[in-house]
Amino acid sequence: MQRHLTSAADLTRDDALLVLDTAEEMARVADRPIKKLPTLRGRTVVNLFFEDSTRTRISFEAAAKRLSADVINFSAKGSSVSKGESLKDTALTLEAMGADAVVIRHHDSGAPHRLATSGWIGGSVVNAGDGTHEHPTQALLDAFTMRRHLAGAPDGGPVPHGTPGDGTGRDLAGRRITIVGDVLHSRVARSNVHLLTTLGAEVTLVAPPTLVPIGVGNWPCEVSYDLDAVLAKSDAVMMLRVQRERMNAAFFPTEREYARRYGLNSDRMARMPGHAIVMHPGPMNRGMEITAEVADSGRCTAVEQVANGVSIRMAVLYLLLGGAGPAVTGTPDTTTRTEENA
Repeated sequence: MQRHLTSAADLTRDDALLVLDTAEEMARVADRPIKKLPTLRGRTVVNLFFEDSTRTRISFEAAAKRLSADVINFSAKGSSVSKGESLKDTALTLEAMGADAVVIRHHDSGAPHRLATSGWIGGSVVNAGDGTHEHPTQALLDAFTMRRHLAGAPDGGPVPHGTPGDGTGRDLAGRRITIVGDVLHSRVARSNVHLLTTLGAEVTLVAPPTLVPIGVGNWPCEVSYDLDAVLAKSDAVMMLRVQRERMNAAFFPTEREYARRYGLNSDRMARMPGHAIVMHPGPMNRGMEITAEVADSGRCTAVEQVANGVSIRMAVLYLLLGGAGPAVTGTPDTTTRTEENA
């Protein structure tokens, strides 16, 4: 692994598989009575969030604590940032406090890259979402979820719904993934296109023409404006949230019109292959990009994605800070005793 994780495009196939396989080990820890490893004891992880977040911030906090790291949660609201302090001065403060890793979410695209390359801090930088640019750990947890469902059977094929398998060592070669919705404002879509194609998947973006980014022709994916035309050949359909807070113009006529053309309802889900799954990075706009019936169905992995996010972020923090040894050592019994004595 490299020193920082700021973009999914920086991950090679081997890098991505290393993170995914390590996350499988971390997921097994969650099934134990004591869900903790002493791996990062004495290390300090700072969650530096300039934007509101629930899932990502709590997920990173849970991941760091399960690895026994000390966690500092920094929110821009109520801090010196609201008084005009720059990112540089905030970073220098964190460096003075001995931060080993900084998990940053920022409203400006490129802020994590700037922090990683500026020399302001000596620790690792993890991008937890920057503007409309990227969200690499979300793409990793999405790929982890897809791999378990679409390549988790012993023969490398799909598994029955509700019984995710173990895809250790496998990629997503030949799988067809459809990403639907507000691609223009979605950092999740950008990171997923990079990572999924690196893992061998075929990605198709589906959106209204007004919500397709300029330059998308240079992305390693296909683009369609007709959701119904691609459902029958999709192994996974990822619905994106319509990000009203980032919209400064009318990108579609009405919410009802958007839902009619690009929303996933039970009729559309029935046209998907029997093994196909429905995904959503959350939070959902129920009734707009996805109906409640689909969101609550056994084919929707939204809640499972949240759980997998902790395993992925444990893997990322471990690989960036923990060293080259195995993530989990010993048998479950001896490891448990070690954790209890810790």
